[in-house]
Amino acid sequence: MAKYIETISAEEQYDIVIVGAGISGLTLAERYASAGKKVLVVEKHDHIGGNCYDFINQAGILVSKYGPHYFHTNDEGVWKYVNNFSLWHPYEHRVIGHYQGKTFPIPVNRNTINILCNETLQNENDVEHWLAEHAVPIEHPKNAEEAVLARMGPDLYEYIFKGYTTKQWGKSPEELFPEVTNRIPIRTNTDDRYFTDQYQAMPAKGYTALFEAMIQGDRIDILLGTEWSDIKNEVISFQKLFFTGKIDQYFDHMHGILEYRSLRFEFETLNQEWYQLKAQENYPSLDVPYTRIVEYKRATGQIHPQTTISREYSTDEGEPYYPVPSERNRIIYAQYQAAAEQLEDAGIYFVGRLANYKYFNMDQAFRNALDMFSSLEGGSTC
Repeated sequence: MAKYIETISAEEQYDIVIVGAGISGLTLAERYASAGKKVLVVEKHDHIGGNCYDFINQAGILVSKYGPHYFHTNDEGVWKYVNNFSLWHPYEHRVIGHYQGKTFPIPVNRNTINILCNETLQNENDVEHWLAEHAVPIEHPKNAEEAVLARMGPDLYEYIFKGYTTKQWGKSPEELFPEVTNRIPIRTNTDDRYFTDQYQAMPAKGYTALFEAMIQGDRIDILLGTEWSDIKNEVISFQKLFFTGKIDQYFDHMHGILEYRSLRFEFETLNQEWYQLKAQENYPSLDVPYTRIVEYKRATGQIHPQTTISREYSTDEGEPYYPVPSERNRIIYAQYQAAAEQLEDAGIYFVGRLANYKYFNMDQAFRNALDMFSSLEGGSTC
């Protein structure tokens, strides 16, 4: 097992320094330790795992401190890699939404349209014709609102996207890039799975257990509860440094502060076996203050007489979850990206969601780190 340390010893020499113990940082730590390098991981929180950290609460239920994470991938290499560290519980994620007394599947499929728009569409051709009739003719959508209108028209935009997007980002969809809503698919059949990837599962003992398995061995030291800026002068030398935190923070915000959207959770443990039908149920209406309710047991497969749920509220303050895709942030990040590239000759690299100011799915975060290791050290990727 990795050694958890309280201070950095002046006698200890590290080949690799990694700032951040999330997916990116721990994947690089595992790879370099396996290659015989001595690794130091510095993490500001009092736990490993980043936003994927989960734990057993007082009721004995496995929950995620920073909200749910559903593993899915078509990347066979990543799937093989994570299977080195955990058994997996099969789970296909399905989401339902609630709006003005109606319950419907998300993402949009044929049943969604029939329920929300009082239609009786029978097949995929019916759906295609319906979409063609209702879509707004916008050839090049300029923002998240236009992206939805161009694909499925004003009704579904109003019912599903407008309120949810506004709550999630704290901005009108007109202020956000098209990619915000384009990443949500639309289906002409009745497939109600949120993801269609070949591999969909949850780690059998949770994500924290998976990460702990990744850092077995004695070549990794982990320093928790420590900001890199507070101890960076104590690390005398290293071959390479990987920074996985906020890139603007690394450069002392010299080009401006990048915006991140955060989340606040209200956890509640109930003296009943189940609370809702699905692991995740969304509330798109602006009349409801939270965006979704998550019931963790529905995804983890845990058997327990009680259940824990969390209501999720989006906020500007707190842990950085989502880079805000706006023109202002794109311009600022480009300046930090250029500054980061200048440090590569000194062996300093920026990797991960916060450092790249880009949202990654979990498998993409693993892949990004694996590919960086391969590109720097040679050899094939997983």
